[in-house]
Amino acid sequence: MKNHVPTQLIVGLGILLVGAGIVVGEFLIVRWYPGHQIAVRQQTLDLVPFKNDGLGIEMQVAKGITEKVEPFSGGVRIYAPRVWGIGPTIKITSQPNPDNSSQFSPQITAVWQTDGVTHDLPRYHFEHTEINHRDAVLIWQYKDRSMVLTMRVIAPDRIVEAECNAGATDEDLYMLACDESFRTIKVAGPESVIPATPGVYEIPPNEAKPAKKR
Repeated sequence: MKNHVPTQLIVGLGILLVGAGIVVGEFLIVRWYPGHQIAVRQQTLDLVPFKNDGLGIEMQVAKGITEKVEPFSGGVRIYAPRVWGIGPTIKITSQPNPDNSSQFSPQITAVWQTDGVTHDLPRYHFEHTEINHRDAVLIWQYKDRSMVLTMRVIAPDRIVEAECNAGATDEDLYMLACDESFRTIKVAGPESVIPATPGVYEIPPNEAKPAKKR
């Protein structure tokens, strides 16, 4: 007579395997995956030094972008290739500053600031800021099916422009990587002269005028 495996045993083993799968799946989702996401995020945002004497710059670039460096005429390309899709890319160029000014003119700044409305550009955002004692602008916009962050920094002898494209990746993460990388840039050359922003003068207590007696 042939030995038959009891149906109850097969059902029991099936239930055991399903239960084990659920437990493992729960562990991966609840315990392992969040920690993995944090580790990947941190590894992507960690900064490593980058310097290019030809362009007159040094900066810290996010590890998630700076896998390969490829010079081209007038600039350099920093990128992370992907097997599928387009990876994040930074392109940096430098050109002479004919005016030897330390600041972008109010006219060109106003044009950049209003480009989003003027040309109806999607997800356009403009920021006029200062990066390592240089006048700078940052422009976010959606073009060519991905988010792009453009930075322009002016020094008396040169104007540096950098464009960071998130590519077909985690948009929020790589836009943050672009932003954090750009805000570290140092441009070589003469010191910029940027007028100080007027502050509010507070009168010390001993200089305050006493109230008049009535």
